[in-house]
Amino acid sequence: MGRILRVDLSRSKVVEEELNAGDVRRFLGSRGLGAKYLFEEVRRGVDPLAPENKLILMTGVLTGTGFPTAGRYDVVAKSPLTGFYAHANSAGFWGVDFKRTGFDGIIFEGIASKPVYLVVEDGKAELRDAGHLWGKGVFETTRMIKEELGEKFNVACIGVAGERLVRYASILNDLNRAAGRCGMGAVMGSKRLKAVAAKGTKRVEVADPERLRELIRETVDSVSQNLLKMSLESFGTNSGFDLVNAQGGMPTKNWQEGVFPGAEKINGAALTDRLLVGNKGCYACPIRCARLTEVKSGPYACKTEGPEYESIGALGAMCGVDDLEAITYAHNLCNDYGMDTITTGSTIAFAMECFERGILSESDTGGLRLRFGDPDVMVQLVHKIARREGIGDLLAEGSKRVSERLGRGSERFAMHSKGLEFAAYDPRAAKVVGLAYATSNRGGCHMNAYVQVQAFIGAPHPILPEDIREPFFDPLSEDPVLARVVKETEDAYAVLDSVGVCKFLGGWMMTAEKLAEAISAVTGWKDFDERELRRCGERIYNLERLFNVRDGLNRSHDTLPKRLLEEPVREGPSAGQVVHLEPMLDAYYQYRGWDRNGKPTREKLEELGLRTEFEGGSEVGMGV
Repeated sequence: MGRILRVDLSRSKVVEEELNAGDVRRFLGSRGLGAKYLFEEVRRGVDPLAPENKLILMTGVLTGTGFPTAGRYDVVAKSPLTGFYAHANSAGFWGVDFKRTGFDGIIFEGIASKPVYLVVEDGKAELRDAGHLWGKGVFETTRMIKEELGEKFNVACIGVAGERLVRYASILNDLNRAAGRCGMGAVMGSKRLKAVAAKGTKRVEVADPERLRELIRETVDSVSQNLLKMSLESFGTNSGFDLVNAQGGMPTKNWQEGVFPGAEKINGAALTDRLLVGNKGCYACPIRCARLTEVKSGPYACKTEGPEYESIGALGAMCGVDDLEAITYAHNLCNDYGMDTITTGSTIAFAMECFERGILSESDTGGLRLRFGDPDVMVQLVHKIARREGIGDLLAEGSKRVSERLGRGSERFAMHSKGLEFAAYDPRAAKVVGLAYATSNRGGCHMNAYVQVQAFIGAPHPILPEDIREPFFDPLSEDPVLARVVKETEDAYAVLDSVGVCKFLGGWMMTAEKLAEAISAVTGWKDFDERELRRCGERIYNLERLFNVRDGLNRSHDTLPKRLLEEPVREGPSAGQVVHLEPMLDAYYQYRGWDRNGKPTREKLEELGLRTEFEGGSEVGMGV
């Protein structure tokens, strides 16, 4: 659309800015363009909850064009959970509805003197009072704004967790679609920004509509025959639960084991048979993996969307809970409070182990006995964390900070990298996943390098270069060549996030060549090909790394908890396994063109069109 909004909350001022066309070509929008703005405008050492941090919402070059699944947007900021660069990606329809207002993104800065929300409609934007919305959950906030503005407005907002600065609070749109990870909701809450409501009628113009229509038809036809699509449509993201569990990769009881005995009670088939009432797709989605579910009666009665695989892994297996209704209820609570289910479940699981080891006592927990397998306690802790009540005030800090406060060896089993808790894939059963967790720019993330589908399920990965598209490796292999798989996946997925396409389709159901064609058809960049696509991804990933290096990140941060490095699981196919990370990390740095301490070299940055400034051998600043 060529324009963004800049909102100075401290001065209640909204202005328009033109996008630099060269920046769009080099960073593709969304995550990439957000990283560029964040790098240039947020200096080193800024507290993530301070006015100087920026909150950037950005759409991609394909968002809203009709290309399959291209409805996504990214939220970029410095993370209050990790203290490093962060982005969170969300789907649904909000990104498209916002882009149709005539803008590609928003940069929020400063802190409002009182709660506000932003209304954007067809080229106009204004801040409104949100005092009546403060203290409301996501569902009620969305309902109230729609009553005020009209049903056609789409709302992205925070709940109580964001207001109370839970360090892993999320931003929710379309009620149940989450920009979930890294605490973007806490940044939004720190700025006293409750919501962004968008409605637009402007058309997203494309350079070659005929070619784009052809590519859409080809892509939809191809997806319809894809086995992964059929599995997702039938069982949702939870379709892989049994495969991961069978290989000993399902983190159980805070990663003490890799096989969850109650798998049949909470797997994809159980969800479909017991709770499913329908399925749903996001904008222009031919996959339709979202699950509409209902718990019809009892203490956990609710109607919701989900739970997804990660919610079931974190709130279920990690906590030793096999009550699917309780997991579904807790997942729905997290959505209404606006809270990342992965970090929520992981932090609760960590607290349960601390309690069982005597590091936490009933005097710490307000009388709660934090036992693995207790669904009621798990649900109670979700409430307490979101409201920062009692023990929840401590757990709202995330497992890394909790372990630092508790000490007594608890750091060993606080399951995170760079402060971000891991998803439900144990790298002791698939070693390449461990390298992906360790090297992710935003911390222990399973989506920056989505290698687990190759490792655990054995699916081809067509977005990768042709010679590594097939799952040619043994999951237990630690061959350094796997570092190239991680590097190439990180680059490719940086592109997918930046253009606004879902990773299920973009990563697993189409090639980089076809994606580059789609970008060319939309933008009119005739010479944009697979090579430039990959170079864009590498540029984005290196820029994110530069942000972190500037704030003190080095090789010591690219690691895993000692539990994964030194403690083998005792049962199942991965019994006896640990991750030997260092040789893979050495190879990864070499593939990246970084030095041995994990810092991008001058030669690599010049190759990518990024430049660094040094003075007397001491880094004083970096620019793009």
